[in-house]
Amino acid sequence: MRAQRPRRLPVVLSRSEVQRVLGTLTGTPRLIALLLYGGGLRVSECLNLRVHDVDFDRHELLVRHGKGGKDRRTILPRAAADLLRAHLDRVRPLAEADRAAGVPGVCLPDAIARKYPNAGTDWGWQWVFPSARLSTDPRTGVCRRHHAHPSAVNRSVVAAARAAGVTKHATAHTFRHAFATHLLEDGQDIRTVQELLGHADVSTTMIYTHALNTGGLGVTSPADRLLGSPADDRA
Repeated sequence: MRAQRPRRLPVVLSRSEVQRVLGTLTGTPRLIALLLYGGGLRVSECLNLRVHDVDFDRHELLVRHGKGGKDRRTILPRAAADLLRAHLDRVRPLAEADRAAGVPGVCLPDAIARKYPNAGTDWGWQWVFPSARLSTDPRTGVCRRHHAHPSAVNRSVVAAARAAGVTKHATAHTFRHAFATHLLEDGQDIRTVQELLGHADVSTTMIYTHALNTGGLGVTSPADRLLGSPADDRA
């Protein structure tokens, strides 16, 4: 018999906690965190975004080869659109400098690399969040520019949460949990949330219902009914 993995409830930040953490972050880490919270992305999915995966007109992000190898569309938050445009304007000269220096193009999916071997130099295929330095691809031995590393994003979020006074164990992935929970709190259909998250089974999405309404699954404590709560006293 295989041992069953214990069921763990996700850490979910409140809206005010999300706002405080985002307010502490600056620059590219803040933009990444805003996309994680605003679109429900995994960190790897965000860092694997290519320029042509961003649809500013439809306010959508195309997630390619997500968990399970599936593609899906999710939300490009309007609050991040202008910041993302400005970010792409800043990183485009970096891609142009790489081409001028003869640096090989970015890594491509196998089928695309075989069919269009020079597509790695096209602007549309460039990483939205490129690394600040070149590195050698261990699979091919080619020195090229990859996307930013997930550990750098996570360190920034953990430090920001600590600076914002958040006592919960918040990581970059916690923004995805907050995205799902806050959508369900706003009355969004759970099937819609499931599709945005890319879950294969709705039972996976249902884990976020534990944080809906108020604490304690929305149940009023008998102690509050007997003795009254501070909120009742203030009223």
